[in-house]
Amino acid sequence: MTELTRYQMYINGEWVDAENGATFTSVNPATGQTWAEVPEASETDINRAVEAAHHAFSEGAWATMTPTARGKMLRRLAEVLAEHSEPLGRCETVDTGKLFKETRWQANYISDFFQYYAGLADKVTGETLPIDKPDMMTMTVREPLGVVAAVVPWNSQLFLVAVKIGPALAAGNTVVLKASEHASAPMLEFAKVFEEAGFPPGVFNVVTGHGEPCGRALTSHPLVDRVSFTGGPETARHVIRNSAENFAEVSLELGGKSPVMVFEDADLESAVNGVLLSIFSASGQSCVAGSRLLLQESIREEVLSRVVEKAAQIRIGDPLDDNSQMGPLATEAQLSNIQSTLADATANGADLRYGGNTPPGLETGWYIEPTIVDCPHQDISIVRNELFGPVVSALGFKDETEALMLANDTNFGLASGVFTRDVGRALRVSKAIRAGIVWVNTYRVVSPIAPFGGYKDSGYGRESGMEAIYDYTRPKTVWLNTSSEPIADPFVMR
Repeated sequence: MTELTRYQMYINGEWVDAENGATFTSVNPATGQTWAEVPEASETDINRAVEAAHHAFSEGAWATMTPTARGKMLRRLAEVLAEHSEPLGRCETVDTGKLFKETRWQANYISDFFQYYAGLADKVTGETLPIDKPDMMTMTVREPLGVVAAVVPWNSQLFLVAVKIGPALAAGNTVVLKASEHASAPMLEFAKVFEEAGFPPGVFNVVTGHGEPCGRALTSHPLVDRVSFTGGPETARHVIRNSAENFAEVSLELGGKSPVMVFEDADLESAVNGVLLSIFSASGQSCVAGSRLLLQESIREEVLSRVVEKAAQIRIGDPLDDNSQMGPLATEAQLSNIQSTLADATANGADLRYGGNTPPGLETGWYIEPTIVDCPHQDISIVRNELFGPVVSALGFKDETEALMLANDTNFGLASGVFTRDVGRALRVSKAIRAGIVWVNTYRVVSPIAPFGGYKDSGYGRESGMEAIYDYTRPKTVWLNTSSEPIADPFVMR
């Protein structure tokens, strides 16, 4: 048996085990084999991490650092991160099954996010108010909130860390990050990069463990001022309840069941490639995966046939092999859920057009073929529920009105795609769809400049973009009496 890689948590600038010595293990989805051992944080460990972050915020070197100096530190982090993109990407691939060519690229690209927020660190401004009182100068200043609890899932975790801690640190906060229990190693490797960048102790801390007690203790801690959570709606409800204990500000990004609408006037080659990009990239394990394919009836069969033809050509295999185009699912539970949901769909009249099986020669690990299901209507589980895998459910529509009805008939609202050559239609649909992102004639494009977030059960709050840094501050109003006269006696009526 291969010796396990053993990790420690990063708290107050030190590498530490859980105080009680507890650990749990992580499994390589490509092999089904345990490969790493990770500390299981107790409430004592969480308290230590939050207190370290609070001290760094209120008393340490970070507390007196100028915004410009913070920006320089974030630039240094971006530089070091780019230098370590290869090992970071490899670790994420081993722990999650995502393709190495994607994780390696993403680890390098997120350095741009830190560069972006480095530039914004000294651009957060207040304003002078044209107040309605004589002899008063009134202004606002924006100040950091304090300790931020950042909770990330296992998928796209390096990207999600960048969009959370980039603006949080640029604004002057400190952070305690809880890594996913399904794939903690990449966050601990990221902490090594952070340490190399030279930030003061306590500014950034990484804890590992399960929702109980680790997640609960962190999100309800009295010294936590903001919770930034990415995950599922059920866990998010616990986070909201936990925040009732500390009145922390909360932002939630909770995934989706995103529609991709293809109209009959679309460039069909572009649309088909967009469908493949939306659902089979990252094995469909993306919050914005386009898992509902809405096709105008006149082109329904043609598009489905083209998608099936191209899906059959996708090379599935070892995610560390750059020739692979799709890797495994991250957890065995996902695979089981997809298989049972597919069985339910076919029992309720859906037509399995392609996939749904274990690829030949890949019986070890949690692999599944890209899967296309032609559905009779929207009221079946495979259309309603997020599967987090390479499964797309296709439905037909007659016209624009029906397309929008189907697109909006969901509890989620994170992302959407529209393929049409009609600019007027693109604008009408973009306005009418209830989703935080609308990609027109493209899909899955991100940038540090562009905010994203959801509607409905996909959460609230926005990440990335200029607005995000303001979400990690609060305004303070300062009143300055400019008169040379003494304040009037308040008990003498005039």
